[in-house]
Amino acid sequence: QVQLVESGGGSVQPGGSLKLSCKASGYIFRIDTMEWYRQPPGKQRELVASITRDGSTNYADSVKGRFTISRDDAKKTLYLQMHDLKPEDAAVYYCYSDGVWTTAWGAAEAYWGLGTQVTVSS
Repeated sequence: QVQLVESGGGSVQPGGSLKLSCKASGYIFRIDTMEWYRQPPGKQRELVASITRDGSTNYADSVKGRFTISRDDAKKTLYLQMHDLKPEDAAVYYCYSDGVWTTAWGAAEAYWGLGTQVTVSS
């Protein structure tokens, strides 16, 4: 069974930095595009950043220049480096992929992690 487990969240002051990780476990043949989402309190979940297998990235306008998404396929791990954090970045951060292949045939599957909390306050 495939699992995505986030870590690295915490509480920081405005202007601080955090690095989130998302470790995939289980029998995985390949993972295509991976994404970070976040859900602020009382708001809808929103896409923060995405990265394809070949390393192409996209970011929400609100995090461009401050956040960097990366992946290490050998470690089956997705990262989100966050700098210059602002109070509006506070949210539960989730990793997600709808391109998880457990075999070389069939269909890709979608998985969400359980999330990691990021708090930004002085």
